[in-house]
Amino acid sequence: MTSSRPLLLISILALALGGCSIKSVAMNAVADALSSGTGGSFSQDEDLEFVGDALPFALKMMESINDSVPDHVGMKVTLASGFTQYGVVFVEWPAEQLKYDDFQAYDAGKTRARVFYWRANSFALDGLDLMEPDFRSRILSDTDAVLKEMEVESVPLLYWLGASWLAAALTNLEDPEMFGIFPVAASVLQRAYELDPDWNEGAIRELFISLEPVLPMPGGKERSKEHYDAVIGMRGGKSAGPHVSYATAVALKVQDKDEFVRLLEMALAVEVEGEPESRLANEYAQSKARFLLDHLDDLFLE
Repeated sequence: MTSSRPLLLISILALALGGCSIKSVAMNAVADALSSGTGGSFSQDEDLEFVGDALPFALKMMESINDSVPDHVGMKVTLASGFTQYGVVFVEWPAEQLKYDDFQAYDAGKTRARVFYWRANSFALDGLDLMEPDFRSRILSDTDAVLKEMEVESVPLLYWLGASWLAAALTNLEDPEMFGIFPVAASVLQRAYELDPDWNEGAIRELFISLEPVLPMPGGKERSKEHYDAVIGMRGGKSAGPHVSYATAVALKVQDKDEFVRLLEMALAVEVEGEPESRLANEYAQSKARFLLDHLDDLFLE
């Protein structure tokens, strides 16, 4: 004789749900599961190209789930993060590698990457609208005031909003729209930094390594170095990205070739195998370091 307990539980669940949609509950549960991790098997995979091939399907699936749970803030964070990183690593970076050989393909790749950044940006704005009504309508016209209202819980969305805007702007600063969005992106990231400077093992600080030297305030190189030292200390030297960021933001800008090479070699010396959670980020940073070392003659004037 089979137990009637499963049927009893289903009946109780149905009564508890009342007028709620079972599908909605299920989709929220799926959304919780998909948005709760930090990258999982994607960030730990050793094959960068394989991850790049798999991500479009994963992102499209999550977009479909997001449509079913429009008030799920976690899904907005995941999609803003996913589309920004996909654009940087798997669209713009391949285009960057064509810069010296096929400028037309390089430019087309940056244009395509911008589409993904805008997509990421829209999800971040959707999420921030859920946390602070009218955020989207006020962020461009009342930037300082609306950012002052944000609390620490908004840091992930503020980070991906600022990062996606910054990435989009840097694809073409000669475009007035892109140039105009740059200071807004910087303000958004500054607010995220004020709320939680060490969020996600110094992710905001790492972005400021590259951002500080191009901001109009004096002392950008010194602040960039402070962020670089802080991130290296936080991660115990197990992250390649900060070395590449500081090399391109400061050493390259002042044409210090020896320092540039030293920093990139430090990035390549990081043991990728030892840090599975940051494997993908390290693979990307080291790929960039190798490319830059192969193009020293294009980057430095003798």
